[in-house]
Amino acid sequence: MQVDDHEVIAYLLSTEIIPLCLRTMDLGSEISKTVSTFIVQKIILDDAGLKYICATRERFFALANVLAQMLEGLVEQPSPRLLKHIIRCYLRLTDNPSACHALRTHLPTVLRDGTFNDFLEKDLTTRLWLHQMLHNIAMANSGGGAPHTGLNRIMGM
Repeated sequence: MQVDDHEVIAYLLSTEIIPLCLRTMDLGSEISKTVSTFIVQKIILDDAGLKYICATRERFFALANVLAQMLEGLVEQPSPRLLKHIIRCYLRLTDNPSACHALRTHLPTVLRDGTFNDFLEKDLTTRLWLHQMLHNIAMANSGGGAPHTGLNRIMGM
């Protein structure tokens, strides 16, 4: 799947691909979790995909909760490749002001406390993505950036 193929993304969003991927990310084997997370990552890298995920509180938290559960599993059974895709998903979510604002309180501690430093030491790209994500969230905390709409309105913020 090419990131720039908006027609493919639009088609996928009209199917049950997101719920199926979320279910697989939650319950699948390591390889199926990695593939499903990669698919979700590619979908949300497209603006229409990010807009779709962030359009409702339910969709955003469905993804955020599954990503958080997967991170908990990685503490016990590390997978650098899966960690890379999870961090990229979180980084992309910070491109949406409402999602970034919601992540201020819903970002798993293991992404802030150095739990994965040993893996990130060997992967400069993922380490930079993590730092950028944390920076984006910090800027949202400081009041920087665009006004927060969408999820905040839904969440009553």
